[in-house]
Amino acid sequence: MDIKNLNTFIHVAELSSFTRAAQKLGFSQSTVSFQIKQLEAEFESQLFERINHTVVLTGKGREVLAYAHQVDKLTKELKETIQEERKVMGHVRLAMADSLCDSLLREDFSIFREQNPGITLTLIAAGTEEMFRLLNHNEADAILTLDNHIYNTEYVIVREEKAGMNFVAGGRFLEMKGKRLSVEELLGCPFILTEKGMSYRRLMDEKLAEMSLAICPILEVGSTDLICTLVGQGAGISYLPDYVTKKEVEAGRMVYLQVEDFEIGIWKQLLYHRDKWVSPQLGAVLQYCARKEFHGGE
Repeated sequence: MDIKNLNTFIHVAELSSFTRAAQKLGFSQSTVSFQIKQLEAEFESQLFERINHTVVLTGKGREVLAYAHQVDKLTKELKETIQEERKVMGHVRLAMADSLCDSLLREDFSIFREQNPGITLTLIAAGTEEMFRLLNHNEADAILTLDNHIYNTEYVIVREEKAGMNFVAGGRFLEMKGKRLSVEELLGCPFILTEKGMSYRRLMDEKLAEMSLAICPILEVGSTDLICTLVGQGAGISYLPDYVTKKEVEAGRMVYLQVEDFEIGIWKQLLYHRDKWVSPQLGAVLQYCARKEFHGGE
């Protein structure tokens, strides 16, 4: 059995397209079609149904895909084992919530680079749904989410913890400290929030919708550092994870607001697909993320 044919089969199955698989692999479409026909002849079974330009796995195709992933994983492990070069080298793609980027790279990243000069890293800021799409299509090696708690046997959870969330204020709004407030009372204040539809902002909006309420922010921006600066200056109030605001609150530039009957369960989770081979470079990045982003990280 040709391993290259199995690799092509995986790409066609994940992309649901001979054309897109050919583009991704740098092959002609005829080459991809020929390789799949070779596999089908070898297995004496049709692996895909092709109807009106759609490509869907057959029952036998789904069985073969499960084994193909295992073979692909073992092949990569074997190549790594027999390589003479012992230095950890390679590229890692990490998809994550935009608000986590700053904390991941701040302070210790230069140390990580000194310890792992052969590793290059691409951070992909994305919403949770897009993260899992990237993970499922092998366009991201791991993801770092900030959303509802996610559990699915398709994914391996490296580390997870619940993230505290609070409405925060600063500047001229510091006088609100200690007051018990209703959500309705907050709606008259100017809000500065992360983009609509993104992780905890989405969950906040959904919670408000259950109460038949909504917030119309004066500014939406992805940078939590900028939001903290503006809130600290009294430009408005916000709703942010505690790990983002902790230093500002401890310094007295911001305060947590006591808002009644408003609690959202937000979880920070580091995951990868169960069929993903954890290469030395991916393992090093996962260890770094666990140490930086989670309390008690190794």
